[in-house]
Amino acid sequence: MSKKRTDDPEFEIRFYESVLRRSPRYTQVVELLGGLYTRQGRIADGLKMDRKLVRLQPGNPTAHYNLACSLALSRRKNDALRMLRVAVHLGYKDLDWMQEDPDLEALRQHPQFVALLAALKPQS
Repeated sequence: MSKKRTDDPEFEIRFYESVLRRSPRYTQVVELLGGLYTRQGRIADGLKMDRKLVRLQPGNPTAHYNLACSLALSRRKNDALRMLRVAVHLGYKDLDWMQEDPDLEALRQHPQFVALLAALKPQS
């Protein structure tokens, strides 16, 4: 009888950390680790990975968006807003997700966030 594997985020984190030690510029692993850390409540570690990914891929709008999310979770609202503007400038366009993303909850009522969303809405 086969045993069904259950998700083990700590195992995944240890595995990807070992891969990253051997290949520190492996961007997919950096991105995966950032997400895993954040989901496990390791916000500072997620922020570190998101910063690293932006350094490795400065033109990647999603990397900047993820960094904005980590900054928002770290209660660094102004930095998060600045990174969101960079993400949008680089081509990030998922307005629906930006409005729902729980990582951006700390920004919901901020006038600059509201203005950014308004600027992204299609004109009718």
